[in-house]
Amino acid sequence: MAVSLAATVVFFIVGLIISAIIIFVVTKFLGEREGFGTALLAALAGAIIYALAYLLLGHGLLAALIGGFVWLLALGSLYSMGWLKALVVALVVWIVAAIVGFVLPTVIGPL
Repeated sequence: MAVSLAATVVFFIVGLIISAIIIFVVTKFLGEREGFGTALLAALAGAIIYALAYLLLGHGLLAALIGGFVWLLALGSLYSMGWLKALVVALVVWIVAAIVGFVLPTVIGPL
């Protein structure tokens, strides 16, 4: 079954917004002052970075590690934070996103 371009765009936008909300909440919790726009930019940067890493390196551990490293650079730059704080933010975002990704599809029940 082919997925339409419109459905793909909608899923991407919804995922981007959910990711931005998670990044926004986590960074606020850890004392950052930037607004939602920065979180949205961080989510978009992460999507682009990981897409490029997987496109260039394939779907494997190396692509995930390099993509994660480059996203840490972007996150640290966008929020003007050091490596350790960027790593903590990234880990908390990853954990919360995994929980949301597990819970969210079950909220509406079976289709």
